[in-house]
Amino acid sequence: MEMTGLSGNKSNGHGSTVRLRSILFALFFLSGFAGLLYQVVWLRMAYASFGIITPVLSVVISVFMLGLAVGSLVGGATIDGLCRKTGLSPVYYYAIAECCIGVGAFVVPLMFRWGSGSLLMSGEMDSVRYLLLSALVIIASILPWCVLMGFTFPFMMSFVKDLDKSNKTGFSFLYLANVIGAMSGTIVTAYVLVELLGLRKTWMVAACVNFLIAAISVALGIKYPYGTAPTREIPEVKEIIPDTTVSSRQALLLLFTTGFTSMSLEVIWIRAFTPAFGTSIYTFAIILAVYLFATAAGSFLYRDHLKSGRVYDTFKLITLLGISVFLPIVLSDWRLTWAPFAEILYKPLVLLTIIPYCTLLGYLTPKLIDVYSEGRPSSAGYAYCLNIIGCIAGPCFASYVFLQYLGIHLSMVAMAVPFVLFFISYLLKSRYWTAMSKVAATVIIVLSVISTFYSKDHENYHNKDGNMVARDHTATVVARGKGMGKQLIVNGIGITHLTPITKNMAHLPMIFLNRHTSQESKPISALIICFGMGTTHRSMLSWNVKSTAVELIPSVRTVFPYFFDNARTVIENPNGRIVIDDGRRFLNRTSEKYDIITIDPPPPVEAAGSSLLYSEDFYTVIKAHLKEGGIFQQWVPTGEKKIMQAILRSIVNSFPYIRAYVGAEGWGLHFIASLSPINIPQIEEIEAIMPDSAKKDFTEWPDNKDFKQNMDGLLSKEVRVSPLLNDNRHILINDNKPYNEYYFLRRLKASIKLRLDKLLN
Repeated sequence: MEMTGLSGNKSNGHGSTVRLRSILFALFFLSGFAGLLYQVVWLRMAYASFGIITPVLSVVISVFMLGLAVGSLVGGATIDGLCRKTGLSPVYYYAIAECCIGVGAFVVPLMFRWGSGSLLMSGEMDSVRYLLLSALVIIASILPWCVLMGFTFPFMMSFVKDLDKSNKTGFSFLYLANVIGAMSGTIVTAYVLVELLGLRKTWMVAACVNFLIAAISVALGIKYPYGTAPTREIPEVKEIIPDTTVSSRQALLLLFTTGFTSMSLEVIWIRAFTPAFGTSIYTFAIILAVYLFATAAGSFLYRDHLKSGRVYDTFKLITLLGISVFLPIVLSDWRLTWAPFAEILYKPLVLLTIIPYCTLLGYLTPKLIDVYSEGRPSSAGYAYCLNIIGCIAGPCFASYVFLQYLGIHLSMVAMAVPFVLFFISYLLKSRYWTAMSKVAATVIIVLSVISTFYSKDHENYHNKDGNMVARDHTATVVARGKGMGKQLIVNGIGITHLTPITKNMAHLPMIFLNRHTSQESKPISALIICFGMGTTHRSMLSWNVKSTAVELIPSVRTVFPYFFDNARTVIENPNGRIVIDDGRRFLNRTSEKYDIITIDPPPPVEAAGSSLLYSEDFYTVIKAHLKEGGIFQQWVPTGEKKIMQAILRSIVNSFPYIRAYVGAEGWGLHFIASLSPINIPQIEEIEAIMPDSAKKDFTEWPDNKDFKQNMDGLLSKEVRVSPLLNDNRHILINDNKPYNEYYFLRRLKASIKLRLDKLLN
């Protein structure tokens, strides 16, 4: 059996070699596909269990990388000895690893459920104790399976080496297949599988892929037993051209650095590009897909160069990296969004800026590992482990250090510094000081100056004219504007503004509550999920009731004084409390019940993770924390009709009594729901029961201060619920099917149908 084709040469007429190469490539393609599918689904499940916060994203990514590192290191160090002792082909161990990963697909959801329940009493979400314990639970839940994923590289490399002792580039061959599979997994999961199948069936698909890989691998082990590859004269194989520009120690340092910077930048880019691409699940998917596509392109180019013996030396790659790392800073300048044709060109331009950097990393990483390992699984495992350790540290530093203390702009500049230093260190070796080096040095200097002192992202663009900017490990928050034009912006997305809509999220449920709440049930308590500007919490306190406001992002609470002159009084009100936590988690960890629970999920209605605040599963939790006769208020902004119907269906399935009112500005709907009948009082009755402070708050912003006219205007906007529903009872939202977040296929179908109708008519 001829395996020299894996080194880049075609076999001498042996069709079986081509078939085997194709099978191995397909196996690692499927392995990468399933791995990224798990990452996407497990991240979504982690959000549901531990909160939709950046640290959860960072921990999940870091644990994936940690598992790959440990698996690569341990697997590379042990596989050869294990095969010699047992006489079994390494492909059998590869099959066992893939089979166990498939089993892990069923274990992780159970671990997350157990872990989230165990941490309910561990404190608020921004507490060090909770962040540490939740990280430990995530590690315990997914690390074992990620270690098994790490085993796959050295195990399969050992199989390749067993078939062809001359092979020295097995890592790059498998790496290319894995990256292409990962890219495909990202796209197919986000754009197809979850929308069609739901989360549960999606991870079952991944498990089936793992079991299929295991079955094929066993068949390979039967066909190619350990140590029985036929002896033959090996044709001439092009070796890797020695790279005199990098030593083994430098190669390892570069591998750690590229891993650190690449994964840091992935987290930073997601926050930097959110204003352009929005907060939908597709933002993360498209950035990750482009990242992986470019990485795969770089690996493919490296493999192609291997065949022709013209591999780029490391100095040339470092030089190009020193230039390309600045492109996303310079060409994603937020001021370009105001340029002509920006609406059409800005998004593609932003994505294009990360391709050169990622392509170069896709070329450099397998090249350095090939050079260092020369095909030895143990050496490849060690080098890959060091690269992944950098990948682990990167997201953690990006979340807790760079973004929090430097901001987006300077964080990206900081990630460019190592490549500039590497470039300078090479230039200090006189033989590299050529005309092209001088040109490259000039370009790098110019780009670094522009990036550091001239370029602006959305953060520092808004940080002017008395605006308030606050950062934390979760988000960047901007409070801007004057008077009634004040706005709250989170990660570049407008969240809310001063509007009577948010006041009515308190006043409407309070009006209905007082009709059927006896005096014995006082004091009245209210829970507000999503603090926002604090308007609803402030209005609720005007009723002289106990009000607890829950907010996910610490900096949102920090900027509260920007919006209201009496913010300090509100904060010090003994009836009020502001808690930093995920809304669902807060309810799960408290035994308290409330007369009113009011919620205003972050816009847009398609925002990633928002389905957790619209789902039947969440409404079940809400019902368990409502007192008898309690009122639930759900605000739903205007959006896709089917999403509105899905949200309403979920509410209807959960509450027997529902009323709906159009927002004060003529858009969006307040849904008022209860487990008891909802009676509407007369305006005179409302006026009699409403405290003077609440009346003053209700009429604070309208030009017309007449209480009765304003109240009549609010209550006259009631709409019937039944016409808003869709007859299809399967259009709803639950934790398994986040209908509002995944919409690509149905909107594509609707768009095609519309175009066809226009053509036919």
